[in-house]
Amino acid sequence: MSPIIFSIGPLTLRWYGLMYVLALLVGTWLITRECERKNLSITNDEVMNFALICMFSGIFFARSYYVVFNWNFYGNHLWEIPKIWHGGLAIHGGLIGGVLAGLIFLARHKVSTWSFADAVAPSIMLGQVFGRFGNFMNGDAHGIPTNMPWGIIFPQESIAGKQFPDEPIHPVMLYELFLNFFWFLILRTLRLKSHKPGFLFCLYFVLYSIGRAIVSGYRADSLWFGSVRAAYIASFILILLFGSFIFYGRLWKSNK
Repeated sequence: MSPIIFSIGPLTLRWYGLMYVLALLVGTWLITRECERKNLSITNDEVMNFALICMFSGIFFARSYYVVFNWNFYGNHLWEIPKIWHGGLAIHGGLIGGVLAGLIFLARHKVSTWSFADAVAPSIMLGQVFGRFGNFMNGDAHGIPTNMPWGIIFPQESIAGKQFPDEPIHPVMLYELFLNFFWFLILRTLRLKSHKPGFLFCLYFVLYSIGRAIVSGYRADSLWFGSVRAAYIASFILILLFGSFIFYGRLWKSNK
């Protein structure tokens, strides 16, 4: 496997970049279809603008989050900070950036915030499916060594291969890819059911956090807060917060 699809002179197409483009296009198409189904007062152009703003804000915050937790390295290698193709985007930082940008965007548009958030939730999950495939081809966001028959030896030039040369490791990117796709199917199915606005959006955070907590135990590149994986702390907070919204708001119940 190679992180590069092809190179023509100075032009290089990477799997990482292609997955972001596909996630944007497919996700935006799904959101527009769902907005039409729900008769939300937002145009297709506005949805595209929303998606672009959230994506770039998400990338910026995801990188910033990762850099802060690894400042011992980046403080001495400032030129590495913008090189996201070398790996190092923290999803929890990306979610913070995406949600903040989305709220600011929606504050300027006359559309129901929670109903629109429900329309967006499945596409966020699907976008992470594309993203994890990009991680797999790039050889980052990788796992710890394993003796399991499905362990994968990554190329030595990849981040995973440099840390564990010629050693099979857990393909945690694929674990999370399949989990996220399963969650996506659940969200896509539940969108057709009657529930209060905000249910799917809150459920997205609960489902993703459960999956991330499961997978994080096999990650070799986890961010740490003291002696605890930062992903465990973030997942616990998100499950507690959005789970409380669902429970106390009875969001799963019909809004009719």
